[in-house]
Amino acid sequence: MKGEVTPAGEGAAPEVLALAKVVSRLRSEVADLEGLTAHTAVVERAKGVLMAREGVAADTAQQMLLDSAGERGRTLLEECWITLGQIRSHPSPATSSPSVPSSAAASALEAHETHETHEPSGTQTPGASAFSAGQYLVGRGSADASLRPLLARLADGLAAARGGDAIAELLRTVLGGAAGIDAVMIYSLASGGDLELTGAAGIDRALAEQWRRVPPLSGVAAHEAVAGRRPLWLEDPVQDARRFLLIGNPPDRWPSRAWLPVPPEGPPKAAIGFLRTRPGPFAADIRALLRRAARLCADPLGMPERPGDEGPQGSGSDVADVQQVLDALAGPAILLTPLRTEAGEVEDFRIDAAAPESVDVAGRRGKELVGRRVLETYPTVAGTALWDGYLETLTTGTGYEGEPFTYEEVVAGVPRQSVYSVRASRLGGRLVVSWIRHDTSDREARRLADMQRLGNLGWAGWNLAADTVTWSEQVYAIFDRDPREGPMPLEELPRHLLPEDLPVLGAAVQRLLGEGEAIDEPFRITTAHGVRHLRIVAEAQTDADGAPVEVYGFFQDVTVQRGAELALRDSERAVLLQRAMLEAERALAAHLQEALLPIPEQSLEVAGLCVDVAYVPSERGVNVGGDWYSAIELPDGSALFVVGDVAGHGLGAVGTMAQLRFTTKGMTITGSRLPDVLRRLNTLLLHTASDPSAATPASTTATMVMARYQPWDRHLVWVRAGHLPPLLVRGDRAAFLEQPQGTLLGAALDASYGQAVLDLMPGDHLLLYTDGLVEEPGEGLDAGLDRLAATTLRLLREGRGQTLARTLAALSPGSRDDICVLDIHVPEEP
Repeated sequence: MKGEVTPAGEGAAPEVLALAKVVSRLRSEVADLEGLTAHTAVVERAKGVLMAREGVAADTAQQMLLDSAGERGRTLLEECWITLGQIRSHPSPATSSPSVPSSAAASALEAHETHETHEPSGTQTPGASAFSAGQYLVGRGSADASLRPLLARLADGLAAARGGDAIAELLRTVLGGAAGIDAVMIYSLASGGDLELTGAAGIDRALAEQWRRVPPLSGVAAHEAVAGRRPLWLEDPVQDARRFLLIGNPPDRWPSRAWLPVPPEGPPKAAIGFLRTRPGPFAADIRALLRRAARLCADPLGMPERPGDEGPQGSGSDVADVQQVLDALAGPAILLTPLRTEAGEVEDFRIDAAAPESVDVAGRRGKELVGRRVLETYPTVAGTALWDGYLETLTTGTGYEGEPFTYEEVVAGVPRQSVYSVRASRLGGRLVVSWIRHDTSDREARRLADMQRLGNLGWAGWNLAADTVTWSEQVYAIFDRDPREGPMPLEELPRHLLPEDLPVLGAAVQRLLGEGEAIDEPFRITTAHGVRHLRIVAEAQTDADGAPVEVYGFFQDVTVQRGAELALRDSERAVLLQRAMLEAERALAAHLQEALLPIPEQSLEVAGLCVDVAYVPSERGVNVGGDWYSAIELPDGSALFVVGDVAGHGLGAVGTMAQLRFTTKGMTITGSRLPDVLRRLNTLLLHTASDPSAATPASTTATMVMARYQPWDRHLVWVRAGHLPPLLVRGDRAAFLEQPQGTLLGAALDASYGQAVLDLMPGDHLLLYTDGLVEEPGEGLDAGLDRLAATTLRLLREGRGQTLARTLAALSPGSRDDICVLDIHVPEEP
């Protein structure tokens, strides 16, 4: 809405006035909420007394209090206090023998509570016993008739109990025989998250003082029950001692104990601990009894279970009759009661009855809608055709049937839209409204089926009250089961499980069906087509006591994903093993290379020449390269200089490098001409490649440049085998030498090699190098050679000639391949 806000009564639109009144009333209700909550505690306690005394349900007890207050001209709160005062005048169960309440009273209390579930009471190790379906069915594990009087006796005594110690003693006295309760501890939530012991019975004073106040630490069962909002059943002292700090001296004084949050619905404000010297698990009926006992203690402990008011105004027998009719309907329908101003104008509608299948766009269902006001809950309805239709139907009695419209509601920050068609009819002074939600039609059903098929998952549900199991079609395909056989009974499932998965899945089933916890568990089954990896994700719908009454979820076949995971894991293991082997090979090759090819830290002097040597290994991968050099003085006083590059990496390259290096030195020392040396090395590599018994047959080719220097006449004879040309720097000019004939070693049997002669002059620098010094990715070889010549001249002009080889290697941007550089320098004459 745009523009200035118009004051009420000065031309504002009716829908604006309606919403303004809603906001004003909500503010008033917030201000009164604190006082209202205090009154509710008294009302709920009085209702509980009447339920136990008269054997009536909660709604009936509420109406009895209203009727009695009306007859005597009292307020409801006054009537409740008088009812509680009359009960307190009766003898306390702790001091006298109470009368046994009628079975009707116990039945009424059980009607107010929801049925409990069975839980296994045999072995404590989850396994096959967890798959017995009968123990989970609602109605089969309810409290025995002999336990019902205990609840009524407890309700009677709680009305007179004063303080936490009295409540704890009452619980121990009433429940001690039937449930084996030997001690009771009551903790209340204090400031800062601490738990304070507000009631105890059956424990000594020293222990009570030791555990008087418990800070919010993990591993304390009472804290876990409050924080998790669920009961904790500690039935295995050995396992429990690993998870929790057990109360008692010694800790196994009470082998079995239970901690129940109070109230069971809403944020817990206290926890009641029931301690037993009897070992073993709590039977299902005992669990149900303790849950109901904890529920009854909510009001006496000052923690009403459901704060609220006395109920919707105007509710009466006619609303109850309509509710009974709506309960039998299969579709959505609600009863709207108009709320009028003092002038008689309708300012809102309240939902006073709702069919079980009534669901709004936010997911609120059935009785969750009762008591809500239309404009408060759906504010955008104001001023729409739907709102006008409601008013017209209420005024004229003409039925309303609207066109489909889109309604949007923002829930948790996320907008949700649905398309509705609404019908309304007048019933007395109220409206009966029904609707169709178009976006939940066959299209969504088809999408759901497609989603299950594509995701290889299927949904399943089990109604524990009716003992009916429902499977979607995809679940049958997942379990490889004929749909004509129906869903698989729970007892049959262990026969299909792999034995090692039985304990884990059994524990998950126990948590789901016994405790109402959501589960997400992988498991494996055997089928006619082999082992399948499945996943179950399920949660439970619980009753007011937290006992499961229905479970639903989905099964998913994750065999393909699991197979991919296993294959990936095997691949990762293989890669790690291969990498470890390569690392070991690299280390061995590096050690061999260091032993065979020592790199001097300073320049060498050979036959009157200054020789600077540099070797930089590649940083790529884990392999060691085959670059090598040799600079030695021969017996006749001449010098031999060699730079070579063996193809490949690793041990094979190092082995071939060793063969070439030592063979070259041996043949040269014995007087062989340089071209003859290359021819014999070529034959050696060809023979090595064809010899299956050779230790290192992988590296079969190599390049070399070799020179022999005679100091007496400064003659340099050199040969090459597929290697890059030497670089000669003389004065201010750098040039690459013309190369004699010579193909790479190991390439051809009929290879021929020529030689060239060069006279060196004082001040000359001759560079022998491998291709790692000049090659760059994406760059031509000529560009790399030009860069080498230019860099060499620059370094010499800068006076860095003594370490020329090492400086060139350090300046190389690559290191994608090994680098080997030999700088042969003729000193200036004195």
